[in-house]
Amino acid sequence: MADALMKKVAVHGAATVRFEHRHGATRLATLYHHDPLRVLLPDPRAGDLPIAVLVTTSGGLVGGDRLDVALSAGPGAAALVTTQAAEKVYRSAGPDCRIDTRVTVEAGAWLEWMPQEAIVFEGSRLRRLTRLELEGDARLIAGEMLVFGRAAFGETVTRGLVRDAWEVVRDGRLAWADALHMDDDLAETLAHPAGFGGAGACATLLYAASDAASRLEALRDAAEGLEGVRVGATAFDGLLVVRILGGEARAVRGAYAALWSHLRAAAAGLPTRLPRLWEV
Repeated sequence: MADALMKKVAVHGAATVRFEHRHGATRLATLYHHDPLRVLLPDPRAGDLPIAVLVTTSGGLVGGDRLDVALSAGPGAAALVTTQAAEKVYRSAGPDCRIDTRVTVEAGAWLEWMPQEAIVFEGSRLRRLTRLELEGDARLIAGEMLVFGRAAFGETVTRGLVRDAWEVVRDGRLAWADALHMDDDLAETLAHPAGFGGAGACATLLYAASDAASRLEALRDAAEGLEGVRVGATAFDGLLVVRILGGEARAVRGAYAALWSHLRAAAAGLPTRLPRLWEV
């Protein structure tokens, strides 16, 4: 009976968004969504990129749920994709929930994939894979943020599963792969000084482009003025990788947004002011 109920309530949402450069401008070329995922297309701020916003209408994910997201930008296109709100990952009775995101950026294109945070509740089981595929001189900014528990309710995360994996592929060659994997007893890893050191949230920010290494020092300078967080950054093989840790989710979110703003302005001359959703 329990197995039958779990199969009944599990959901499999999907979204596909593709932008292409046509008649001198970036335009939406493909749009598909399936419950509980929806895609909104609000008007961008003046001087900014076309934007797509993903919404999870179910209000969060439980064990057994799955989301598949496919984002792409054709040659010469430039666009931004984000999410409407934080993704909540609820306690699981056993099965994992999965979020698989595939981002494809073709030659001459610029794409930003910057979702808002995922909040993992006590006892939740999350497997998330973000695969970034770039061709030629494509450029990309991408990020993910994890919040451990609901601080406003005094919740701490002591058990569950968090697997957060990245793959970056350039011209068919794997350039970088990374996975955070914590299973069962999460409390020790989150508290250990050689682990998360008591952090309540963490974030990863990537900039993939041929000039990635040249952006490193300026980004480190920008990170020095951020309060309440620890930031580390490195660059190699056309990839700039930034890690952010902080005791409070708000501080990590602020740093994540500030460094994203810095990168998009420095690398592409885009406005530092982020989408309105990020001001809520």
